Amino acid sequence: MNSKKLDSYRVLVLNASYEYLNIAKWQRAIKLIFSDKAKVLEEGDRTINSQNLKMFVPSVIRMNYYVKKPEERVPLSRSNIFARDFYCCQYCGKKFDQDSLTIDHIIPRSAGGKDSWDNVVSACKECNSKKANNFLNDIGMKVLKKPKKPKYAPKLNAYFREEWAKYLNIELEGDRKGNKTK
Repeated sequence: MNSKKLDSYRVLVLNASYEYLNIAKWQRAIKLIFSDKAKVLEEGDRTINSQNLKMFVPSVIRMNYYVKKPEERVPLSRSNIFARDFYCCQYCGKKFDQDSLTIDHIIPRSAGGKDSWDNVVSACKECNSKKANNFLNDIGMKVLKKPKKPKYAPKLNAYFREEWAKYLNIELEGDRKGNKTK
């Protein structure tokens, strides 16, 4: 496989306790494996080749020792909100690229709505325009999924693969493969 197709390939890294640790570039994961610091739990669907070796790039690895990790602070930002919502409008349910999404305050800022994880959602321009500065109940709109602070860094969503779900205790919802519909 040529390296361009591997540029954005990421590997789920679990602690020795099987808890989420981070997302690593595939090269880092290979180094951890060959230095006996981690072992492969799931192989990916891509291979790397050298003159003497052909191997599947791992999809999930587990550290052979426990790594103490401070609690992850997830900053509230446009890119993190879009990633949390899987680049999906939380009103119409369609997927968009980042440039076609906006941030909407469920409780409008003019009515005291805060910039907080539980009050902001990704919205397409059409739905955001339709909602405008109104309350959802007043115009008959609903948010598809109640927003909340993500448990993991939203970048996890950007690289998410189905085989990771069982290690993260995530129930798959809709299309998390990053397919864009618009």
